Amino acid sequence: MAVTPQAAPDSPGEVADALREASYLADESTALIAFLAQRLGKPVLVEGPAGVGKTELAKALSRATGRELVRLQCYEGLDEAKALYEWNYKKQLLR
Repeated sequence: MAVTPQAAPDSPGEVADALREASYLADESTALIAFLAQRLGKPVLVEGPAGVGKTELAKALSRATGRELVRLQCYEGLDEAKALYEWNYKKQLLR
């Protein structure tokens, strides 16, 4: 599936609007963090128990920005070398 990158938002409010259009209702802090991460070119680590919406946030950001989502399934024993350089693990890479 081809994706077309979208223009960068100019405010956290625009991020919230874009996420809403991608079927994700973001609170102010989530929209602000997503805006700052995009503006600064930095990643965001999203932690929490199963079922709170971490993956849905990533999917919505992918749709809202027109960027491809590559999901890394983390598991005990996964280290930096395996995550970054050994892409043969089927349980690790989910698309």
